[in-house]
Amino acid sequence: MNIQLEKMKQKQECEKRKRIAEEKHKEWVQKKREEERRERERKLSKEMAEKTTKELEKMQLQEKAEVKYKEWLKKKRAEETEKKKKEKEKEKEREAELQEKKARSEKIFKEWLHNTRNKPRPVLNGYGFPHGKSTGLYFYYTYIVT
Repeated sequence: MNIQLEKMKQKQECEKRKRIAEEKHKEWVQKKREEERRERERKLSKEMAEKTTKELEKMQLQEKAEVKYKEWLKKKRAEETEKKKKEKEKEKEREAELQEKKARSEKIFKEWLHNTRNKPRPVLNGYGFPHGKSTGLYFYYTYIVT
């Protein structure tokens, strides 16, 4: 009976060790799963943080680009208005120049007209005798018939 009792004790002890080993294994597996879950969460949060920082950087770059574009556009528009102003000024100068030229030419023309009216006309030296000499136009007075 002692042998049977010892065998039973050994069997119980073996089962007890088995149960303890199983429990320890279960605890280890649970611990491992918990650790893996935490690691996944950590990775996920790290990825999310990286993603948000990238998006933030992208938005900042986009804002910078937009600001630069607006500044460039403003500069271009200012240049265009300046260019139009200069063109208008040149056009006004040309018109003023033309007006001045026209006024000058009219003045000169009027002076010429005034001078030509008051200018004495040359007296003719006789009909058919320019400068007092006959030039081939004969009157019957010049040719004497005897």
